[in-house]
Amino acid sequence: MKLMNMRRAYGDTLVALGGSNPGVVALEADLGRSTMSMFFGEKYPERYFQLGIAEANMMSVAAGLALTGHTAFVSTFAVFATGRAYDQLRSSVVIPRLNVKVCGSSAGLSDFGDGKTHQSVDDIALMRVLPGMTVFSPADAVEAAHMTRAMADIPGPCYLRLNRNDLPVLTREDEPFTPGKVRLMRDGHDVVVYATGYMVYLALEAAKLLEAQGLSLKVVNVHTIKPLDGEGIRAHARGMKGALTVEEASVIGGLGSAVCEVLMSGPADSRVRVTRLGMQDVFGTSAADYHELLAAYDLTADHIAAQALRVMDA
Repeated sequence: MKLMNMRRAYGDTLVALGGSNPGVVALEADLGRSTMSMFFGEKYPERYFQLGIAEANMMSVAAGLALTGHTAFVSTFAVFATGRAYDQLRSSVVIPRLNVKVCGSSAGLSDFGDGKTHQSVDDIALMRVLPGMTVFSPADAVEAAHMTRAMADIPGPCYLRLNRNDLPVLTREDEPFTPGKVRLMRDGHDVVVYATGYMVYLALEAAKLLEAQGLSLKVVNVHTIKPLDGEGIRAHARGMKGALTVEEASVIGGLGSAVCEVLMSGPADSRVRVTRLGMQDVFGTSAADYHELLAAYDLTADHIAAQALRVMDA
């Protein structure tokens, strides 16, 4: 399966946006080589602002640029974009609903070598709670490119959550992307899995494992955490014996919480037992490689398959 990097897709798409829209500007906090916003800086240096390791100030500058009619793309590690600059993001960007697009790179556990200080297990919850914030979590690099283009057209603040590593490509480049609508990746009739980010691929691998055992797993890609497609979430739950949510983030306030809220507030025929897989009220840690770290927190195809079997036995 072809591998691509979400960060590279973001950087390349940002350059393309800069060519088609002279109002697009990019801001960076000394991590342009990692977030790959540097490609925009190389092409359009007059519209690229390097603020140094001062994320809060960067967010305030982005707000000022948005007030002058620009579409400001702000890039840094997810843990810094959502945590260190939270007050400025909330007060200066989200309350006035300015056109600032935040790229949180190296999200989740994908920065496996730097440990818990650099691993953003809480970013989905932090961004999801902000009124009017759009929250994207792509399954692959192609979807990341679609989302970057979509953010330029969506009025108001957006958050894009990007994985650090090269990942399998599940999406066709010519496939239409609809913000706010879940995408069925694999149909099934026993258990539904709502997954986001790289977990979509792992859920599909789990479905293959279970197929040999006679269990049919439905896999749904929840690429837009907010606004959440409540109608789609409920539709895919109907007739299922149970549901799993899988995310590379805290289950508290993240995708798992969002899906439970939707299902419990809907009609009785869409209310199923939900098991939430993800970070269980813990921070991450350092590891030798990404997949070793995922295994340590039970974020593997084998574990997803095992939990689906438990749902069937419940």
